[in-house]
Amino acid sequence: SDIAMDIIKDIRSNIRLNEHGIANTHTTTYPRSYAGFNDAWDFQKFADNFCINVIELGPDSMQFDMLGVDAAIANAFRRILIAEVPTMAIEKVYIYNNTTVIQDEVLAHRLGLIPLTADAKLFEYRQGDDADGTPEDTLEFELNIKCTKNLSAPKDTTDLDVLYKHHKVYSKDIKWIPLGNQKDLLTVKPVYDDILVAKLRPGHILDVKLHAVKGVGQDHAKFSPVATASYRLLPQIRLLDQILNSDAEDLQRCFAPGVIEVYRNKNGDQEARVVDARKDTCSREVLRHPHLKDRVELSKVRDHFIYSIESSVAITPNELMCRAIKIMMGKCRTLLQELEKSEQD
Repeated sequence: SDIAMDIIKDIRSNIRLNEHGIANTHTTTYPRSYAGFNDAWDFQKFADNFCINVIELGPDSMQFDMLGVDAAIANAFRRILIAEVPTMAIEKVYIYNNTTVIQDEVLAHRLGLIPLTADAKLFEYRQGDDADGTPEDTLEFELNIKCTKNLSAPKDTTDLDVLYKHHKVYSKDIKWIPLGNQKDLLTVKPVYDDILVAKLRPGHILDVKLHAVKGVGQDHAKFSPVATASYRLLPQIRLLDQILNSDAEDLQRCFAPGVIEVYRNKNGDQEARVVDARKDTCSREVLRHPHLKDRVELSKVRDHFIYSIESSVAITPNELMCRAIKIMMGKCRTLLQELEKSEQD
């Protein structure tokens, strides 16, 4: 019947948020999942439904919508962004002198987490048996700083910035030492100059040499190019009844600001309506109120993903996403080659 078909369509397209659980979370778009629906793979059908809409784009962050894919594909891009897009990070720390209160291993860890402006596309992976590195696979830095008293400081001052010189070590104090012809090809420095590395007192010395190499996030988090790579499904809110006056105000308070608007209708009553379900945090607060929970239907669109990407390196987030897509394409080609090889065998 038409009612049954409508129910099936709702199950296939939406994830329902109930008071005590979530329904319809399983994937339904595979062949013979439901009678009357042709879910066999069709490239043209996929191409017609697939869409990417960029909502916000800045130098460090972006938000975009990806429509028409399964959660497995959407999650694959997220995981690749976090763990498989290569970057350059400090891997080797040679400590010649460290008289600060920070232990050598803690200092090395802090230095390794400082993001660099170098583009990993310009470098090769360093071989495990190579101790010194080459201009093609290694960036060299030095950090040589000593804290001293400021002899010209007023006697009554308590400001440490006046009393001492170089008592705070920042990422800007890390100096790049070009190897080979690197100076002609690129310029490298920490992405942010104001990352605090250590605090010193008079007589404390740091004399360190650093080697940065190419790596991926699945080896160590310092190689991950993103601070945030996440997605969520597009919320949907459907009012099953006309909600007026005090009930409308109660409904508005159940959602994040900007989701529900209370306006005066033609009868002079205050009425609630959904203006922007995208801003909903899916807290399901409305389902806690007996006079509202049966008048509202909450769900999420199964194949509408809202992505948020925040770059932690000197590569724009849209470029990071493009690199993640290329890595995904490479994985697909490898799989197809293995399948063809197994068929031949």
